[in-house]
Amino acid sequence: MTVTVYHNPKCGTSRTVLERVRAAGIEPEVVEYLKAGWTADQLTDLAARSGEGLKGLLRVRGTSAEERGLTADDVSDAALLAAMVEDPILVNRPIVVTGKGAALCRPAERVDALL
Repeated sequence: MTVTVYHNPKCGTSRTVLERVRAAGIEPEVVEYLKAGWTADQLTDLAARSGEGLKGLLRVRGTSAEERGLTADDVSDAALLAAMVEDPILVNRPIVVTGKGAALCRPAERVDALL
C-alpha cells in the first residue's frame, strides 16, 4: 500500500500519525510540506479528496489566518488557496493519502480508516 503523509515534524499529532502508519508495517512517503511547499493544484485536489474543502484544511492556531481575514465567513476559496500556497503553515496537518482516500488526520486515530 502506498501512503503519503504531509507532515510537520514539530507537530505532535503529525508525529503520532506517522508512528501509527509505521506501526501498521507501512513505510510512508513523508512530505515535509513546510519545506516542500504546496501547489494550487495539489491543495485543491487534497481539499476535494478529503471532503474538507479549503476552509476545512485551514490552520488557525499559531498562524496569521485571523489577521489575514481568512477565517471570515465570506472568504473566497481563491483567497484561501493563494494564502495557503504563499504560506504553507496555513495548512493544517497531518494530511494522509492512501488508496482508500485522503483525510486530515486530526485526531490521529482518523488515519486508521485509511490503512
